[in-house]
Amino acid sequence: MADKRDYYEVLGVEKTATADEIKKAYRKLAMKYHPDRNPGDKAAEEKFKQIGEAYEVLSNEDKRTRYDQFGFAGVDPNYGGQGGAGYGSGFGGFGGFGDFGDLGDIFGSFFGGGSRRSGQNAARRGEDLGVRLELTFEEAAFGCEKEVTVARVENCAACHGTGSADGVVEVCGQCKGSGQVRTVQNFMGMSMQSTTTCPSCGGRGKIVKTPCSTCKGKGKVRRNKKLKVNIRAGADNGTVFRMPGEGSVGANGGPNGDVLVEVSVKRHPIFQRDGMTVHCEVPISFTQAALGAQIQVPTLDGQTSYTIPEGTQTGTVFTIRGKGIPSLQDSRRRGDHKFTVVVETPTRLTREQKELLRKLDDDLDAKSSPRRKKFIDGLKDLFD
Repeated sequence: MADKRDYYEVLGVEKTATADEIKKAYRKLAMKYHPDRNPGDKAAEEKFKQIGEAYEVLSNEDKRTRYDQFGFAGVDPNYGGQGGAGYGSGFGGFGGFGDFGDLGDIFGSFFGGGSRRSGQNAARRGEDLGVRLELTFEEAAFGCEKEVTVARVENCAACHGTGSADGVVEVCGQCKGSGQVRTVQNFMGMSMQSTTTCPSCGGRGKIVKTPCSTCKGKGKVRRNKKLKVNIRAGADNGTVFRMPGEGSVGANGGPNGDVLVEVSVKRHPIFQRDGMTVHCEVPISFTQAALGAQIQVPTLDGQTSYTIPEGTQTGTVFTIRGKGIPSLQDSRRRGDHKFTVVVETPTRLTREQKELLRKLDDDLDAKSSPRRKKFIDGLKDLFD
């Protein structure tokens, strides 16, 4: 853990950066170092992982606060030898602060106020898990069902979560199941009380004499779980879908965490997206532009016929209503499809074709090319 880099440094932002600035920095770096853009580049792959880990913490208000206060120890139970997992198997590890404790324990040891935390016997919610899912342009637009795999913490099936091979779990005799013990010390004629973690049970309040061989007495194991996630129509890069209760199991009867699925959309060879609007370019011939024509335009729903008027100029944008991206909130509403025509200049002409074009150009008058006439007239005024 000694070579972990500061998360703000990884994303290249200040500690005062806003949530939008953090998100913008993450997207820029993630696109630069994405494995698909750097095939076989181990350094880029490692940077991509670091960027994901940093964003996972700094984009979460609670985890960012803990990181600002306590550094890596506040968000990564692996730091300093604790168990847990990084972003690849979930958002943070499981167990929150792990054994980091509560500052109330420190003050309680001096002033006899006791601990402010509820102890390891309190019900705790399981950790949320994160996974990124890559979709095609069409899958994101129209929605789909996908399968994802997450590494989540579950109750051990061998011991049913008890941690005991024979199912026998005894209440700790020293702390009477509280997980904490109180001691009284005399100091300069005063009695001072302190509350500490029970040394006999490690704060669990229970004693397992015959630990389960599968989970080593922990009662929990980490397993890969395949889940089906329903992607709603209209998803875009960065869209997150929450799967309630599919994360790591809670402790002491606490609820399970959630699974957060973040969408990444592949580039399309023809279409670009701007919100709910789809854009594309359609090349047309000089003749089609001059005389007008019925052309075939690619859309998300397949090719559709569209009639362009005569005299169409290159760069002209046409709109087909209701052929764009469905709304994420209401799939019955759809954006528009806009296409830009690009007049393609013919190449590799024959001698006869060139002569025909020269004759055509000689026959055209100012009314046929008003923009060219205006340009030429402007040049005359400028230089005469």
